[in-house]
Amino acid sequence: MRTLLAAGLLAALTATLAATVLRGGFVTDPAGLSWWYAACWVLFAAAAAAVRRAPVRHAVVLVLVGGAAVAATGLLAEPRTSTDSYRYAWDGRVQAAGISPYDHPPADPALVDLRDAWLFPSGAECAEPERHRIAGPRGETHCTRINRPRVHTVYPPVAQGWFLLVHAVSPDDVRHKALQTQGALLAVGTTAVLVLVLRRRGDPRMAAYWAWCPAVPVEAVNNAHVDVLGVLLSVAGLAVVVRNRWGGGVLLGAAVATKLLPAVVLPGALSGVRRIRDAAAVLLPASAVVAVSYLPYLLLSKGSVLGYLGGYAEEEGYDDPAARGRYGLLRLVLPDAWAQAAVAVVMMAVVAYVLWRGAPERPFSGALLVTGTAFLLMTPRYSWYALLLVALVALDGRWEWLAVAAAGAARYVAASAVADVDVLGNIAYGAAAVAVLIGAAVRRSAHRPQAGRDRQCDGRPCVG
Repeated sequence: MRTLLAAGLLAALTATLAATVLRGGFVTDPAGLSWWYAACWVLFAAAAAAVRRAPVRHAVVLVLVGGAAVAATGLLAEPRTSTDSYRYAWDGRVQAAGISPYDHPPADPALVDLRDAWLFPSGAECAEPERHRIAGPRGETHCTRINRPRVHTVYPPVAQGWFLLVHAVSPDDVRHKALQTQGALLAVGTTAVLVLVLRRRGDPRMAAYWAWCPAVPVEAVNNAHVDVLGVLLSVAGLAVVVRNRWGGGVLLGAAVATKLLPAVVLPGALSGVRRIRDAAAVLLPASAVVAVSYLPYLLLSKGSVLGYLGGYAEEEGYDDPAARGRYGLLRLVLPDAWAQAAVAVVMMAVVAYVLWRGAPERPFSGALLVTGTAFLLMTPRYSWYALLLVALVALDGRWEWLAVAAAGAARYVAASAVADVDVLGNIAYGAAAVAVLIGAAVRRSAHRPQAGRDRQCDGRPCVG
C-alpha cells in the first residue's frame, strides 16, 4: 500500500508537471503559472515523503523509473522560462566553425554567415516575446532568440566543450531538442549516480529528492541549463573524494570549469581535513583541471576568456548591496553597506566550521551547509542555480533545505506577477530560512539523549 500511494502521487506529479510545461505563461500569465508551479512542489513533497516509507527494493525502482518520467515532461515544449539554451546552441555553432566563442557577441556582423532563421528570425516573428532586436547584414532590423546578444559569452570552458559536443552529434534541424535531450540524459544519469552512492552510504530512497524535484524537469530539461552537467560532476566528485582525493579533485575541478558555482562544494570536500597535503590532494588537481580546460581557449581567443563574467556579476548586483534584491534577508536587519561584509564573515565562519568539525566520510553534508548558507545570504533570483542544492539534499537527506530551492523558483516565476519582487523574494527566502532552522531544531531534539537514559550505577539506574 505504501508503494502504491507513492506511485499514485508520482503519477499525479508527472501529469501536473506535463500540464505546467505545456501551459507556459511565463510572459503572458506569470500569476497563473506560479500556481501550477506551487501545485507541482506540493505534490513533490507528498510523493517524496510517501516513497521514504515504501520498501527499499520497490522504492528504488520507483525512483529510477519515476525520475525518467518526470525528466521527460521537460521535453514536451520549447524552453518556457529561460532563453539561455539558445546561447548554448550558438556557442556550439561558433566553435564548430573554428572560432572562439569568447571573441564575438552574437550580434557581431562578423558572424552573420553563421546565422539561421531559428536563432535569428525576422519579420513578424520579431514581435514575439523575448526577441531581441539587432542589425541585419544590410542594416535592416532583425532579431534573435539569444539574450544579451551584444555581450560576449559568460560560460566556462567545460561547458563550452559540452556545447560543441552537443552541436557535433545533433542533426541540423533538431533545434532546441538536442540540448533538452542531453539535459534529460544528464538528469537521469545524476539520479542513477545518487542511487548508487546512497545504496552504500545512506538510504537510496533519498534520491527521489533530486529525481522528482520540479526544478529538474523545468530547469535541467525544458530550459536545458548546463548547470545539470556541473551537478553530475559535483555529485560524482563528492562521492569519489572520500576514497580518492585526487580523483575527486579532478571531478570537482571539471564541475567548477562548467559553471563556477560548484566551487562552493570544495569546503565540503575538505571536511575534517587536518593536514595540508590532504587538502592539496583535492585542491591541486581541481585547480589543474580548471587551468588545463581554459588553455585551448586562451590559445584560440583574441580577447578575454572570461567573457561577460564581470559584467554579469555587476548586472546581478553582487557589487552593489542595494541592487536587484541582492542580500535581501541581511538587508532586513543590517544597513545595506554592511551586507557584503556580513556575507564574508558568515561564510568564513561556516567554512571554518565545516573544515574543522565536518565528517570526512560525509563531504556532502558540509557541502550542503556551505551551499545552502550562501543561497540564503545572497538570495539569488535565478531558480536554476538551486539544482546543485537539490542534489546535495538528496545526498545528505536534510530535506528542509529544499525550501531554499522552492524560494528561488517562487521569486523567479512570479517576478512579473507582483508589484514588488524584492518583497516576494524576502518572504520566500525568509520562509525557507525558518524551515531550515525548524528542521535543524527538530533533528537536534530527536538526537538528544533523554536525561538519565543509559546511566547505570552498579548495574541499576542511578538515582539523584
